[in-house]
Amino acid sequence: MTVGITYGTFDLFHIGHLRILERSAALCDRLVVGVSTDEFNALKGKRTAVPYADRAAIVSAIRHVDLVIPEQAWEQKATDIADHGVDVLVMGDDWAGQFDEYSRFCDVVYLPRTPGISTTELRGHVVELTKNGAFTLTGSEAESAD
Repeated sequence: MTVGITYGTFDLFHIGHLRILERSAALCDRLVVGVSTDEFNALKGKRTAVPYADRAAIVSAIRHVDLVIPEQAWEQKATDIADHGVDVLVMGDDWAGQFDEYSRFCDVVYLPRTPGISTTELRGHVVELTKNGAFTLTGSEAESAD
């Protein structure tokens, strides 16, 4: 059985997220996905719109995903690879070369990003639409958009 692992924040889940999970799963029999925790994202200088528990639940619901684990630190990858018997680490090609050090433990594959979509772009579109009055955020959504 071939085991793969990939990591991501998976905020504002979109078609690019789905495609990388599908393509990652095609490389293995079992796919483990590390979803970045809110605390880890804060260390990276990122702020998510969707809390970790919800992002992990969304990723867990994808049929191509066998197990979701919390990604809490950059350094945990070697341990995750060993603990889960990983044969292939899969990342988007925006990270090309940055995880080659793990090739001593498993294959490292960088997959092309889905053209025309990113969480950063999506967030920008939402902000623009909100500023233009195309829609408004209410309740907890408005509070978290600050």
